[in-house]
Amino acid sequence: MPHLEHLTDADIRFLAQEARAGHAHIGWVMVVEGPPPTYADLLTHVKARLHLVPRHRQKLAHLPLPLARPLWIDDPRFNLDYHVRHTALPSPGSVDKLRALTGRIFSQRLDHSKPLWELWLVQGCENGRCALIYKAHNVVGDRGAGADIINVLFDPSREPRAVPPPERAWIAQPEPTAAELVAASVRAAVNAPVRAAEEAWAMLRDSARARHTLETIAEGTRAIAGAYLDPPSPTPLNVPIGTHRDTVWLRRPLADFKVIKDALGGTINDVYIAAVAGAVRRWLEGRRIEIHDLTLRAAVPITLRETLDDGRGTHRIVECLAPLPVDRHDPIERLQEVRRALRGLKTSRHALGARAIATLQNFGPAALLAQASRLDFSTRRFNLVATNIPGPQFPLYLLGREIVQIGPIGTLVEHCALGIVLVSYNGMLEFGLTGDADALPDLDTIRRDLDLAIDELLEAAGGRSAPPRRRRKPRARQETQA
Repeated sequence: MPHLEHLTDADIRFLAQEARAGHAHIGWVMVVEGPPPTYADLLTHVKARLHLVPRHRQKLAHLPLPLARPLWIDDPRFNLDYHVRHTALPSPGSVDKLRALTGRIFSQRLDHSKPLWELWLVQGCENGRCALIYKAHNVVGDRGAGADIINVLFDPSREPRAVPPPERAWIAQPEPTAAELVAASVRAAVNAPVRAAEEAWAMLRDSARARHTLETIAEGTRAIAGAYLDPPSPTPLNVPIGTHRDTVWLRRPLADFKVIKDALGGTINDVYIAAVAGAVRRWLEGRRIEIHDLTLRAAVPITLRETLDDGRGTHRIVECLAPLPVDRHDPIERLQEVRRALRGLKTSRHALGARAIATLQNFGPAALLAQASRLDFSTRRFNLVATNIPGPQFPLYLLGREIVQIGPIGTLVEHCALGIVLVSYNGMLEFGLTGDADALPDLDTIRRDLDLAIDELLEAAGGRSAPPRRRRKPRARQETQA
């Protein structure tokens, strides 16, 4: 990752979400079989592979001109001991204590004067196990802070793979002076309109491409504007949030969702969103809230692959909307409605229009991108965020020890007290529910409602819960097992 590289438009949009209460970090809790590694062993392991994720040794530099994009710069005072931390649960360790620790860690804002990540080794978990807690800002990594670190730190077998050392030792570039930052600001201000003009000229030379692009932008604008003109119904999920976080985890066999989709149609993601709708319905009923005539939506981030000007591949996150038909009593009807809405999501005019609009914003100033981000993540368009991340269908290992469970942690946006992340891993579906601890003291109830909503869909499909694919003693359905 080059020194003095400008943030991409996607990075700026994520950075704009960093508010007093809405920390823009995400992460994972990974439960590791025992015996736990020592802190010194983990530190050595991370140090030997850190050159493969160079962004983890860089920090942000904000430019003096208000319209200029921030820069990535090397951290000359980088200290690995600060980022890799060591703690232990009070004896006896339990899932609830691990949850409480995770909530405290994710309630704290990352220090923006340093590289934006932390890795915690947590000893003292149940059954002689330990846990790793990884927290990183959304701008770290290649669209999804966990992707890089998992590929680098973990191995597909018990025998750690050989990692070639760097060609030369890492030496941080000097921190830029104020004059150098001003010069970078001026270059960015000059280059942006030039790039925009070049892109516009390239489009205008191809009339068919220009017409298609303009039509796509128009369709996307109408779809996005329609969400503002017809906002979702207010719920107890859409309240001002604080800084305190709580998280719960749920595990289900991937085979359960395959039974449901094969019997009732749709995709794994369709079943996921339908299950979330069923859970929210149960939760609202439990709070004695009238659910008839409610219009609820989930923001469903989808990833679109792109190529940068220098040839490097990257991803763009586009927020699409999915209905949460909580007014439908029949789980099959809920699934069918979700399926119709999400069919061809990545190629929908909404997604392509949002992508085209975001591409135009590439050439805009940072302030414009920040304002666009606030509109994108505005809860005037949705009630909660539901993310689906495909993961490896084989076990991962840390220093020869198997990762037996992954608990994803999502970010919360302002006035949105609940976020749900689904990660598939080794034959299991790992759900992570992150909530504002003050607004949702009953987050455990939502977790149970989600479990029941999946059971409801499975029963409608005529199936039974499948045992998890493990070499250890099988369990019919595992919740927050650590």
